Amino acid sequence: MTVPALTKARKPKKLNTVEETLSNGLRVLAVGKPGVPMAEVRLRLPFLSAKAAHAARAAVLSDSILTGSHSHDRAGLAAAVQALGGDLNVSIDADRLVLSANVLSANVTALLGLIYEVVTSATYPDAEVATERDRLVENLSIARSRSQVVANEALGRLMFGAHPYALDLPQPEDVRSVTPAQLRRLHAELIQPDGAILVVVSDLPPARARDRVAAALGEWQGRPTRPRVPKLPPIVGAPFELIDRPGSVQTSIRMGASALRRDDPGYAALQLANAIFGGYFSSRWTENIREDKGYTYGPHSRIEHHALGSTLTLDVDVASEVTAPAVLETYYELGRIALLPVTDKEVESVRQYSIGSLALSIATQAGLASTLTALIASGLGPEWITEHTARLAAVSLEDVSAAAAQFLTPTRFLGVLVGDEASIREPLSAIVALT
Repeated sequence: MTVPALTKARKPKKLNTVEETLSNGLRVLAVGKPGVPMAEVRLRLPFLSAKAAHAARAAVLSDSILTGSHSHDRAGLAAAVQALGGDLNVSIDADRLVLSANVLSANVTALLGLIYEVVTSATYPDAEVATERDRLVENLSIARSRSQVVANEALGRLMFGAHPYALDLPQPEDVRSVTPAQLRRLHAELIQPDGAILVVVSDLPPARARDRVAAALGEWQGRPTRPRVPKLPPIVGAPFELIDRPGSVQTSIRMGASALRRDDPGYAALQLANAIFGGYFSSRWTENIREDKGYTYGPHSRIEHHALGSTLTLDVDVASEVTAPAVLETYYELGRIALLPVTDKEVESVRQYSIGSLALSIATQAGLASTLTALIASGLGPEWITEHTARLAAVSLEDVSAAAAQFLTPTRFLGVLVGDEASIREPLSAIVALT
């Protein structure tokens, strides 16, 4: 059968939005998306700090914030959310803490009331904090038994040094020392409305949704502390760090370099260049070491965005005996795309893929809410979605080749290998410098 030609990508529709910063400093974006009688809510609170104990305290706070308030214990709060036909979760990373919720639109006011209760009166009961602290320590121990986690942490240290971004996971000993009193202080310092972002996507008219947020959260008052955080260090190419994992039958390979932020004029070209190299299933890297050589199930190349900057990371896990060949082919593909022009067919393929992926990411209320929350935190508005689609459509073959030459040069990358040193060091030494 003949595969039909790709059609021209559709332009995304302009979003129906209302935006306002309340008197308490909370920035509210309400988006109307009819069709499903549900509301998706995202409350994003800046949570970046350079304090040594911050990562551990933030992680325990995230796990404990829903365990009690002035009106509910853990079970009572969970039951109250469930009674509304809703769900409420918390996630954290070095940049932010996010309360994510969904609920029937008719009950969004009541859900916002529960969120207000949590952010203004979370109690962090001693027994609950102890339970969550012990669970986190156990989970950290399990996580660090995996070579992938060891490799990711080592790459973070190489790229970011002493910066908070290097602390992907807190250390168990730091978690064990966290107390409920410390969590209450951290909550008072950082869980405040000024500078926070709340996005609600629902089938309600945006103005009505905005009014419900203002009624529920307008009385929330306070300004967070503004801890001084150092700038990101430059990421420079360096010899690979080899971490011995005796007896391991596979090697975890991680590589990293700096990248462009979403608001950079060259970002669209870099996005397509990365996709051609290794950013989707039909990429060159995948075709080489998965489809042709059979070295791995799937390599991944991605641009990751943080509040202070963006990075380009490559990750792949391979059998020990093909570690050196996999690294060789990775360097070959990086060198090939950096030195030789990409093709029209490749650019058109990843252009359609990237535009389609963006459209899919905002097709649901949940996806749209999460995407908009990330954009606003980066200083971008809802219009970025439409504008970026147009930028992707306008990127030329020359633009993509230039981005590849600038950002995918092999010498820009530093890397980590976690595996059985006795079996992989000698063949690797013929290809890359090792520490």
